[in-house]
Amino acid sequence: MDALVRTSGLRGYPALMRAMGCDPAPLLRRYHVDEGTLDSDDAMISLRAVVHLLEASAEQTRTADFGLRLSKHQSIDVLGPLSIALQNATTIRAGMDFAAHHMFVHSPGLVYTVHEHSEIAKDAAEVSIEIRLSRQPAQRQAIDLCLADMHNFTRLLAGDRYALRAVSIPHTPIASLSTYERFFGARVLVEQPRASLHLSRSTLAADLLGVDATLRRIAEDYIFRNFRSEHGSVSDRVRQVLRDTLGTSSHSKASVADLLAMHPRTMQRRLAAEATSFEAIRNDVRKELAMRYLSETNLPLGQITLLLGLPAQSALSRACRQWYGAAPSTLRKHKRTAD
Repeated sequence: MDALVRTSGLRGYPALMRAMGCDPAPLLRRYHVDEGTLDSDDAMISLRAVVHLLEASAEQTRTADFGLRLSKHQSIDVLGPLSIALQNATTIRAGMDFAAHHMFVHSPGLVYTVHEHSEIAKDAAEVSIEIRLSRQPAQRQAIDLCLADMHNFTRLLAGDRYALRAVSIPHTPIASLSTYERFFGARVLVEQPRASLHLSRSTLAADLLGVDATLRRIAEDYIFRNFRSEHGSVSDRVRQVLRDTLGTSSHSKASVADLLAMHPRTMQRRLAAEATSFEAIRNDVRKELAMRYLSETNLPLGQITLLLGLPAQSALSRACRQWYGAAPSTLRKHKRTAD
C-alpha cells in the first residue's frame, strides 16, 4: 500500500488554481481529494495522488514553477503537531533532528535527512528531502514544493541567522534556472543526487527565540503517544541504501550489507523472508531511476549508465528494452513528445 500524507500539505491549492483562472474541482475529483479536508490537520490522502495532482496542475495551468508558487500559500502549520515541536526547539539543528526522526507523522513517504557535510558549499550542512514511492511517478512539482517549504519554514525559524548557500534539485527543471535562483536567493544546481538545501553551519547552531519549553514537551508527548515510528522493512532499508549508492563502489551486496551492519547472508535471509532478494531490489531501483533520469533530466546516456552502476551503455539499452520494451533514446523522445 502506498504512503499517505496529511491533506494540509495541499493547503492553498484551491486558491492558487482559482487565482490562475482554473477551477480546482475537476482535478481534485480525478485524484480523489475532498476540498473540504484541505484545512484539516488530521485527514490523510494518497501521497501518490498528491504527486500526480501537482504535475497535472502544472500542465493544466501551463505553470512550470507551480510547486514554488503553491509554497507561498502555505505556512509551517501544514505540518500539524510537528510544527509546534519545531517552533519550540532549542536550536535549528535540534528541530531538524526531531523532524528527521518524526516526519512519518506528516507522511511516512517523506524522508527528511540532515547530512553533516555539504559537498557543494563550504562550511555547510546538507538537508535533504525524498519522496519515497514504489514505481516513482514524475515528481518535479512535489519536490519543488517540499524544497520551497523547507526553505520558507527554516528561514522563519532562523530569522536573520538564516544563510542558504546553495540548493540542489535531482531533476532538470521545466522553469528557468533564474526562476529558482530568484525564489531561493542562492545558486541552484540541477540533476543532483538529492533534493537538498545547503545551509551554513551557523544557521543550524542558531538558538530559536521565544521558545516555550512547556509547549514543546506537550507536542512531543502527543506525538510519542499517538504515532508509531516507521523504521521500515529490511527490503525498504536495502532499497534506500541502493538509491544512495548506485553508481559508486558501495552498491554491491557485501557493501550494502556492511552499511546496514548485517552479514550478507543474514541480509539475504531476511530479504527472502520478505519474498524478495538483493538482486530483485537492485533491478527495481535501477528501473525506477532509469525512467526518472530519462524523463526528468537531460543527462547523457553514458552518465545515466554510470549513475545506475551498469558496466556499459549497451547494458542500459538491454535493460530498458527488458523493462519498458524500448531503447533509452526512444523512451526519452516519447516522454518529451508527451510533455
